[in-house]
Amino acid sequence: MIAPPEFSSLSSAEKDALIATLLSRLSALEAENAALRAENAELRAENAALREKLNLPPKTPDNSSTPPSRGDKASGAVDAKPKAKPHAGAHRPLHPNPTRRRDVPASQCQHCWADVSGVVQTPVHTYDRIEIPEIKPDVTRVTLLGGMCPCCAKPFRAAPPAGLEPGSPFGPNLRAFAIYLRFTQAISFERLSRLFSDLLGLEISEGALVNMLDDSKQAFARAASLIRARLLAGTILQSDETSVRVGKRTWWTWVFHHAEDACFVIHPNRSRAVVEQFLAEHRPDFWVSDRLASQMGWAKKDHQVCLAHLIRDAQYAIDAGDTAFAPGLRKLLSRACKIAGRRPQLADATLRAYASKLDAELDVLLRITPTHGAGNKLQGVIKGCRRHMFVFLANRAIPPTNNGSEQALRPCVIFRKVTNCFRSEWAAHLYADIRSVIETARRKAIGALEAIRLTLHGTHLPARPELRPSG
Repeated sequence: MIAPPEFSSLSSAEKDALIATLLSRLSALEAENAALRAENAELRAENAALREKLNLPPKTPDNSSTPPSRGDKASGAVDAKPKAKPHAGAHRPLHPNPTRRRDVPASQCQHCWADVSGVVQTPVHTYDRIEIPEIKPDVTRVTLLGGMCPCCAKPFRAAPPAGLEPGSPFGPNLRAFAIYLRFTQAISFERLSRLFSDLLGLEISEGALVNMLDDSKQAFARAASLIRARLLAGTILQSDETSVRVGKRTWWTWVFHHAEDACFVIHPNRSRAVVEQFLAEHRPDFWVSDRLASQMGWAKKDHQVCLAHLIRDAQYAIDAGDTAFAPGLRKLLSRACKIAGRRPQLADATLRAYASKLDAELDVLLRITPTHGAGNKLQGVIKGCRRHMFVFLANRAIPPTNNGSEQALRPCVIFRKVTNCFRSEWAAHLYADIRSVIETARRKAIGALEAIRLTLHGTHLPARPELRPSG
């Protein structure tokens, strides 16, 4: 082969230099090609992982902790349902404590118009007519009289009556009504001011409403501290948390509760520091919560994890395609929750037998190899918390789920969605104290407005009606 004209005139040294340059460029291209192949492999792996995620089922309230408000309801059937069997008619029951009574005797017979005013008559028809009186404020004008003392020649003035001292013109019942509408019905200050004007004919500015809340802080803080003390005196605690907006930051609303008492805390984070601050030196014997790390490890004896969360996780693994492990686990956990509902009718020996049987069945399930990655993940979760799954079978006071905490937090979530929460920290803390009083009152079968009124009067919430002493 004849060399190209441009190379024919090159010397051997020049050709060697050219070859070395070409070899170095070739090495650089090969290194760049290897890097591109590695990057391409990473992109292919990432693409495969994303495609696998696309094949996963969506998170819904039925298979995850997604709140019901973010779920989509299935479309109902458009066909008309067949007419149901007629049921017995119902009527409004008579009021148990009517304001007044009117016994109306007949004066004439409606058939022959004879005079029956002297005939002995008995009740034949009783009904209620319900009406509300005209709503208007009850205003007491207090005038303190005074004069010049003839003895010391100094001015004197009458002492104000008890409960009618100078200061805020708004009494505790009106304050309780405003707090109830604000924190229970989530009415904004602007609408609340307008409501008082339209409904009561009473002009109250938004600033005056804020001052009402500010003046109520001590009463509700004192009531919340008593609720906390009762909780810490017990042996079981349940907890959960949800987000809340304070100013321009996301804080967290915590609830600690059991039986008749519930205490709320609003804190800037959801770490273990919140639980440690609430408990101080106290440690309960048992704790019930989900598997959030900050809520684990506080019980002196044992911890019960929420089976409802695990049932939803199992449903998600089933939706993802696991047909080996997740279906059996979901069935096992559902049966455990049904056993918990029948505990009042079961003997202690029967509960111990159920616990042993459930543990044995769980051991069998854990030896199954899942058919999907979601099942593998779920199996790892179960292995990590299995010793905390059936604690409720050894203690009847422990629930199998943490649904009570979620139900206690539900009004807080509604308040957050309606009002977008708080502009100041003191308002957030006041709301937590008020929620503590209202939720505790609900568990004692006391109305929210009555509980707020009692707190403002400095009165403790009584026990449930069936636990109150007669007379």
